[in-house]
Amino acid sequence: MFVFVYITTGTAEEAKTIARALVQERIAACANIFPVSSVYRWKGSVEEADETGMIVKTTDAKLGELEKRVKELHSYQVPCIISMGIGGGSKEYLDWIGESTMKDSDDVQ
Repeated sequence: MFVFVYITTGTAEEAKTIARALVQERIAACANIFPVSSVYRWKGSVEEADETGMIVKTTDAKLGELEKRVKELHSYQVPCIISMGIGGGSKEYLDWIGESTMKDSDDVQ
């Protein structure tokens, strides 16, 4: 029911823009943003880049909407958008994720 979505972006500003949109639009409850160093294959070459990573918390029901919105806002031709199921955790925190992604929900504190 709940998932982490790992996303990489080219800059911290791009990550903040995407994260802000996802949270404001209630597609995600929260996003953690951090620097990453990436080594990857692209168009036949091995590349290295400093990127910005995000771990976004949402529900599996929101994954399609999240992927669509990230692709609309992202500068990469093929952005990294990978979801991982959350097998457990604090009930209160998981409830908060669910409530924060509901369109008609009041903010939970």
